[in-house]
Amino acid sequence: MLEALGVSPFDESVYRAVLSGQRCTVAELAESAGAGVPRTGQTLKRLADLGLVRRVGRGRWEAVSPRSALSALLHRRRSEAEAMYGEVEAEMSGLHRLYRANQLRSDPEALVEVLSDPEAIARRIDEVNRSVTTHLWTLDKPPYLDAVGQPHFHEQEKTTTRAWAERGVDIRGVYCLESIAPPGRMETVLRLAALGEKSRLLRHLPFKARIVDRRVAMVPLTGGSKESILLVHPSGLLDGLIELFEAYWERAEPLLAPQVEEAEEGPSEEDLVLVRLLHAGFKDQAIARQLGVSVRTATRRVAALMVALDAGTRFQAGVRARERGWI
Repeated sequence: MLEALGVSPFDESVYRAVLSGQRCTVAELAESAGAGVPRTGQTLKRLADLGLVRRVGRGRWEAVSPRSALSALLHRRRSEAEAMYGEVEAEMSGLHRLYRANQLRSDPEALVEVLSDPEAIARRIDEVNRSVTTHLWTLDKPPYLDAVGQPHFHEQEKTTTRAWAERGVDIRGVYCLESIAPPGRMETVLRLAALGEKSRLLRHLPFKARIVDRRVAMVPLTGGSKESILLVHPSGLLDGLIELFEAYWERAEPLLAPQVEEAEEGPSEEDLVLVRLLHAGFKDQAIARQLGVSVRTATRRVAALMVALDAGTRFQAGVRARERGWI
């Protein structure tokens, strides 16, 4: 029962005997456990080191409250396991790099995997996504494997993003205007940012890519992901893709402004979406599709926002919004 906490079956039997007695002597516990006094004495010392029992006057022993003692021991074992996991993971990464380097020397084609079967692509993408531990960097651009307008797609994105964020994964997404063009997509992207994704926007991206843990990159060969993709393993090519992502990241503009949360009277969520759409260069018709309203309603909301920002032009509205920390 307690072996997972480092307590052997015999030590546990002595521990249970202490729990059942009242300030027992070593001789009494040895008789109860059916063992010699020396062995029982050594066991009591081990149990004392674990914080489960303590010596009291005249060579007697008593148990510490199991609730507090076992909870403390469990916490200690969990901390040790987490530390060991980190060490093993680091060692595993080193061994994998050694393995990959040897593979590349004997077979340079192992540098890149080319997948063209739709089922194989979907399966491999799922495998890579499940392996995320430290980094998830994305250059986002259509087309997509799934229809982004479908509710299940949005919910799946939010669920996985929340799980990665809770594990401390560095989640970054660079989006382009095409990424947020589908109706409701901008709202979903903002929600992902609120869940922990660091989201930025560029007017244009030449291709899409996903970099996982800085150890593998997925790059579609024909723009989308349905026909064929490349899996790039540790190499100069992967280093180049990582540097390219970092360059786009520096050029892109944040989608969320942290100052808004600290302001006494910040903009509404609708205002934030609207001002970002304006800043991205969306026209009223495209804004209407994003907000799910008529073009007339979109035009009216844009006009009201410009009045609220005391702006005469859309460009000026973007400048005023930036001055207020909205974008």
